[in-house]
Amino acid sequence: MADARISTYLPPNVNPAQAAIAYGCRALPKLNEELQADDLLTRQKALMALCDLMHDPEHVYTAIRIGCLESLKALLRDTNDLVRIKTTEVLYIMATHNVGREGFLQHSVIQALSFLMSDPRSACRENLYAALRHLAQVPAGSYLHVRGVCIPPSGLRAGPGFEMALRWLRAPHPRAPTTAVQVQS
Repeated sequence: MADARISTYLPPNVNPAQAAIAYGCRALPKLNEELQADDLLTRQKALMALCDLMHDPEHVYTAIRIGCLESLKALLRDTNDLVRIKTTEVLYIMATHNVGREGFLQHSVIQALSFLMSDPRSACRENLYAALRHLAQVPAGSYLHVRGVCIPPSGLRAGPGFEMALRWLRAPHPRAPTTAVQVQS
């Protein structure tokens, strides 16, 4: 007779770094709650799941509507490197959609991102640069780049091509609106 043994190993198709995602209208609110959790692993899993979901513009719209941008802005100040990197990755993916770029402008995400230009992790800075590059496609976003609103005056950590990107962002831009955005000096 064969006796039953319970294995101590995980099944081969289970990824312990990925969060279980609720389906339907409850998926993003649940992930938003997990982004605010005290447990580091829970926050990391929620960020991994958001990276997968934010490729759909409808999910981006829903995430902005339920307040995920505020949770993500708070995670930009996290002490864990992986949390900051994945947060900037989620924001970069959101910035690829027009609704995400408009949400960035409405919720002042640009200023929160600008403080990461001196982050010690290059992956974090690269995601930040990619998000700002996508944001420059919106006239109001490029206007903020031109005026230097999102670029802090000091503390930049240069990487390959970073100075060139900053020069391009600050160069006069023909699509800059004249009265659409109020810039504080």
